[in-house]
Amino acid sequence: MYSFQSAQTPAKQAVPAQRTFQRVSVNVAGRLMLATHEEFPCSVVDMSPGDVTFACFGRPRVGERVIAYLDHIGRLEGTVLSLSDDGFAMSINATDRKREKLAAQLTWIANKHELGLPEDRRHDRLAPRNTRAEITLDDGRRYECRIMDLSLSGAAVDLDVRPSIGTPVRLGSMRGRVVRHFMEGVAIEFNSVQSREALTEFL
Repeated sequence: MYSFQSAQTPAKQAVPAQRTFQRVSVNVAGRLMLATHEEFPCSVVDMSPGDVTFACFGRPRVGERVIAYLDHIGRLEGTVLSLSDDGFAMSINATDRKREKLAAQLTWIANKHELGLPEDRRHDRLAPRNTRAEITLDDGRRYECRIMDLSLSGAAVDLDVRPSIGTPVRLGSMRGRVVRHFMEGVAIEFNSVQSREALTEFL
């Protein structure tokens, strides 16, 4: 199972963030916005909690600030480090805590096939712009969460509590049940396939 060993590296070491963590090759889609406010689809070639390489038709300038919305990961901000023939590399502007979360997310993505998380290929994975949401249990308890992964049939959410597998929950207005636990939270399967219109509050 893949693991970011360098996620254990003490933050006080005087090493640039982009060199502190090793990169991992991942296939993550999304879209990004350049400083000109132009938006382009993109895909991640490789990534660490400190930097990321994109394949993208958009051509930013070195030093330009870029905002990206990525499937499974959410919103990232950074600064362009270098350009390539088919994309560019970007440093990731983040706190130490955010980098730790990114390390956990990348580990989850790299090991996703081993975790047995739902992979319904009939439904596209969507990159939510609004990742903040709320989980409501049947007894009325509510918990803030962050959407990591979203499709018409389910979602993976970053959540501090772990409702039992099978627990009915509501994510926003969508009803479903908990089907898996993983490091950062839980996977939810919706009771019925949602329409894109039902997901507009997150897109």
